[in-house]
Amino acid sequence: MGTTTELGLPGLLVYEPEVFGDDRGFFMESWNRRTFSDATGLDPVFVQDNHSRSAWGVLRGIHYQLDPHAQGKLVRVTLGAVWDVAVDLRRGSPSFGRWAGVELTASNHRQLWIPQGFGHGFLVLSEIADVLYKTTDYYEPQLDRALRWDDPTLDIAWPLDGMAPTLSVKDASAPYLADAEVFP
Repeated sequence: MGTTTELGLPGLLVYEPEVFGDDRGFFMESWNRRTFSDATGLDPVFVQDNHSRSAWGVLRGIHYQLDPHAQGKLVRVTLGAVWDVAVDLRRGSPSFGRWAGVELTASNHRQLWIPQGFGHGFLVLSEIADVLYKTTDYYEPQLDRALRWDDPTLDIAWPLDGMAPTLSVKDASAPYLADAEVFP
């Protein structure tokens, strides 16, 4: 059935599907609606799958999409490794502005459930990483937002080890939390 661990923020979960392996390799159901629901108590309906490939040191995020098309995401890595971070951007939440992170790798098979109202970002820890994620709503460019990855009020502990991450123009110029549009 798989196991679920809460990451200390309401609704943010690490889901570890059951993996069957031997000397030939492994098999797992990467998505099974019933199994996921049994393990998490959630029943999201996914409408879109996204796949990104990034090189070592690329930092993507922190991204989110505003209401009425906010997205829940189920994130996993199929090649390489990333440090994956979610930030609670629900102004009414007791954990508003707090973050949690987890290492997702192709070999640990973990998946991160990020509920609506959270921002999401990741730092690539391997030479290359493929990140796949399912979303509960379609991409709506007019509602797409980004938050500054190095906002000192968030104080995210990115494992940078002194290196400067590779950023998109959008991410390098994203607003700080104090100036960002967030959720009620």
